[in-house]
Amino acid sequence: MQNVWPIFKRELRAYFDSPIAYVVITVFLLFTGWFFTTNFFVAGQADMRVVFGIIPFTFLFFTPAITMRLISEERKTGMMELLVTMPIHDSAIIIGKYLAALALLVAMIIPTLVYVITVASLGDMDVGPVLGGYLGLILMGAAYLAIGTFGSSLTDSQVVAFIVSWVIVFAFFLLDKTLFLLPGWMVSYVEYLAIEYHFQNIARGVIDTRDIIYYLSLIALALFLAARVLAGRRRR
Repeated sequence: MQNVWPIFKRELRAYFDSPIAYVVITVFLLFTGWFFTTNFFVAGQADMRVVFGIIPFTFLFFTPAITMRLISEERKTGMMELLVTMPIHDSAIIIGKYLAALALLVAMIIPTLVYVITVASLGDMDVGPVLGGYLGLILMGAAYLAIGTFGSSLTDSQVVAFIVSWVIVFAFFLLDKTLFLLPGWMVSYVEYLAIEYHFQNIARGVIDTRDIIYYLSLIALALFLAARVLAGRRRR
């Protein structure tokens, strides 16, 4: 695992040495800022609910965009073939790249604390749901990034990687929106698999270990599958 840190630094530098990080962060902040200011000036409400309502939706597009190049670009340029021939464990490659993507996601979220400062300056703010909301956003984003890392490992095309990742995360996002179509005995099972169901639980300010375990399990599963794909390439 000592190889994780160099891979992490290399990937994070690649993000910020190119326009990718700056474009993603800027567009994300413009999008969320528009909804926050519209709610503030037009609706006359100063709260974080609209932010926590729109960011999970934006993650559907931003997280696949962040991860689509992680492995697919390496495969296209031939760098992945070089990496897999080196004495570096597949999991170190995956974890290093994944953590770099997660660092970029956190860098996207941090500037939104300006909204928290604005709301807090205008009146009493319930801190619990705000802290829970940010924890939920990071866990949800981390799960989406893990899925995106797996999607990127499947192909050498960034466009295909984006589409595959988007389809998977959108399916998880939709699960709790389709409960009314299901027979009663299936509802609780499908609801538990829905990624936003767990986010809403955490965003209420109540931290349940079942929600944490869900996100950590989804992250571990997606990264494991990505590592298995790399292992298959190593054997070939």
